Amino acid sequence: MVSSVPLTRAGAFFLAAFSLALGSAASRAETTKPADPKPVKEEGGRYYDVDGAPTYNIKPDGQVDWLTYSGYRRYHAECHVCHGPDGMGSTYAPALAESLKTMNFDQFSEVVVGGRQNLGGGNDRVMPSFGLNKNVMCYLDDLYVYLRARSDDALGRVRPAKRDDKSKEITDAEKACLGE
Repeated sequence: MVSSVPLTRAGAFFLAAFSLALGSAASRAETTKPADPKPVKEEGGRYYDVDGAPTYNIKPDGQVDWLTYSGYRRYHAECHVCHGPDGMGSTYAPALAESLKTMNFDQFSEVVVGGRQNLGGGNDRVMPSFGLNKNVMCYLDDLYVYLRARSDDALGRVRPAKRDDKSKEITDAEKACLGE
């Protein structure tokens, strides 16, 4: 059955993940600082920066968009065990709130999908591939948006107190990605 739900960046990466996760070596480009996080476009509750990358939208009263809130929840379900609470890092894995200062969405996605190994010098670090994990891949945009807000100090180290409601478009994309 073919879905009429538009494919999100996360969905596109999930479809491409099989070849990456199964060992094809993608070249690792140098890190590139992301564009200004200010949203310039909104589609169905998703916000995008000038480069078309997902970004956050936090209102002056502290209310966050759905993806930032969802990213907080997903990060603490899947990532904080290694990367520490709120993206602050641990002795085991780096602070993603710092990494995203120099990493754009495509580079972030490449690492999450394909994994990464930094070996040598007694400081070995291995990021496993999450390319086949729907609990990560279906929420890749959410994770990036949350960590981007943390990286820019736009969001504190607490659970967002207020959030936008989940849009129908986000709900439909989530169901399509999860195969519901």
